[in-house]
Amino acid sequence: MSSADILIIGGGIAGLSAASALANHGKVVVLEGEEAVGYHSSGRSATMLHYALGDPFVRALTLESRGFFEQPPEGFTDVPLGHRVPVLVHAREDELQALEALHTGIARFAELESVDERGLLELCPALRVGQGGAVAGIVDRNGIRLDPHAMLQGHVRALRRAGGELMTGARVRSIRQVGTEWQVETEAGDHYSAPILVNAAGAWADAVAELAGLDRIGLSPLKRTIITFDGPADTDTSGWPFTKTVADELYFAPESGRLFASPMDEVPTNPCDAQPDEYEVALAAHRVEERTTLKVDRIHSRWAGLRTFSPDKHLVAGFDANAEGFFWLAGQGGYGLQTSPVVARAVESLIAGAPWPSVAISADELSLRRFLA
Repeated sequence: MSSADILIIGGGIAGLSAASALANHGKVVVLEGEEAVGYHSSGRSATMLHYALGDPFVRALTLESRGFFEQPPEGFTDVPLGHRVPVLVHAREDELQALEALHTGIARFAELESVDERGLLELCPALRVGQGGAVAGIVDRNGIRLDPHAMLQGHVRALRRAGGELMTGARVRSIRQVGTEWQVETEAGDHYSAPILVNAAGAWADAVAELAGLDRIGLSPLKRTIITFDGPADTDTSGWPFTKTVADELYFAPESGRLFASPMDEVPTNPCDAQPDEYEVALAAHRVEERTTLKVDRIHSRWAGLRTFSPDKHLVAGFDANAEGFFWLAGQGGYGLQTSPVVARAVESLIAGAPWPSVAISADELSLRRFLA
């Protein structure tokens, strides 16, 4: 039996960011079922920091996390965690009311510019504008394209520097509470024990709770698809913004000399190694050609990832009232990467007693109590 002060199940951004924050308060061991960290969600994300995602709750957490990406802690990483990319949200004539509502919702979190058809084309020459196309947009020139690999590896480095451990290929077989200790056995037959068990298993978090003899909270894994394709010949697309429809229909942006796009699909699924379906792949290409003058002649790559939501689409972070020492950290949906710095500090506060990090969000808003009848 390998003993720790805190066991964390899940090596995505939720589990690893919490681990690096908690590692200075005791021995932390992270158990990741796959052979690589961030395998199912964090490593498959488009990974933009922007405020057109979610609601005021998500935007507040994003704003409070921004400083971490702009100025990481000393020694956290040898490479930048991201670079500035403008974020352009565009609307057709019949979508102007929705654009105005989004502008109002984002304005207190970011400095925005309004643009007309000419401004849209200056930013993204491929947009279809005018009759049947976009007629207006809003721009946040301070979006950040995040590097998920650098973020994940930075947290692994911080964890190990503080004496913690990351165990990959450590898929959990059983969980039981013996006295004040949580005992976990992996499928490989390894045993771990700690008084605090953090359930950061993403799409599998409900299943982990059931292994521990606890009730599910009703998490919903949703699959999202992304494709990459060539931009127009003899055109440098590297300076194009992250471009999104005001409704959740399409986003696209430069990607390693090509363009990537997603139809922003949310397909209900069981926890799994998500793979793209042909329908969503075709839908992505169709929406690109519908909203822009681009032609998707060849799809170079395609992938899918899981975005897991709680019933109210806000993350869950707190102890389970029915089992001492069992801590939930789940339901980050599609905003886990961009909010992870402040969420990790919130977990540090709730578990280790560090100061509460947020002026906009309270511990009660993260608690499981909101799901109790």
